[in-house]
Amino acid sequence: MPLDHGYGVLIGTIQNYYRDEPDDYGKYYHGNLIVHAPEGDYHCAIDVDSKHQDTGVEWKTIALRKSELDNLLAMGEGYHPLVSNSTSGALDYIRSPMFAARMGCLAIIERIFRRRPLDISRTWKKGTDVEALSDLEPLVSVSQNNNLRVLVFGEPFHYGGLGVHNIHQNQGDPLGFDWSAENGIWQDGCTILQQDSDTFVAFMSKFSTQSYETDVYGHPV
Repeated sequence: MPLDHGYGVLIGTIQNYYRDEPDDYGKYYHGNLIVHAPEGDYHCAIDVDSKHQDTGVEWKTIALRKSELDNLLAMGEGYHPLVSNSTSGALDYIRSPMFAARMGCLAIIERIFRRRPLDISRTWKKGTDVEALSDLEPLVSVSQNNNLRVLVFGEPFHYGGLGVHNIHQNQGDPLGFDWSAENGIWQDGCTILQQDSDTFVAFMSKFSTQSYETDVYGHPV
C-alpha cells in the first residue's frame, strides 16, 4: 500500500539543521532539516533511529551528477507530489537506475570473479544513529553554508506546520511489523544535497529489519 498521505519531493535551501534532543541513553531519533521553499519553511525529519542497537540503522551516500537530476530540478523550488512509478521522478532504492548503477565495487567484484550472488547488504554501512548522522552532517553543512539546493523525498505532513517525514526506505518491512502496511515500491525517502555546481550526494537510510529485495508490492522477498 502507498504511504498514507502521499509521496513527493521538496526542493529548496537549508535554513537550519539540528538533532533531536537525545533520550536517556544518548540516542537520537532524527536529524532535522528546516528547508525554505516558496510556500514556507518545511520541517524535514530524517529518521535514523537505531532502536538502541549497534547496527540498527543502515545508510550509504552516493554521489550524483546534476544531469541525473535535471528533470526534478526543472520542477523548481517547492513541494511536488510524485506518482509512485519509474517515470515521475520518484525514487526506489532497489529499482532506480542511478542507484542500481552504483552498487559498490566490492560486491560487483565478488559477483564477477568469485561467481557469488550480488550481496547488496555489503554496500550499506551499519551502525548507530550517531554514526549515521556523522556522515550526513558534513554534507548538510556544505549545502547550507553555500546556499545550495536540497531535494528531500518522503511523505508530507501538516501537524504543527509544513513538513516531510518517512525520509528513509519505505519498503521491505517484514509482514506483520508495525509499518508493513506502508510497504510500496517507488516511494523511498531520501535526502539529496548539492555540494557544488555539478555534484549532488544522496543520503539513503534504512533499518536493519528491512529487506534488500522486495516484490512488486514492496514486501520482502
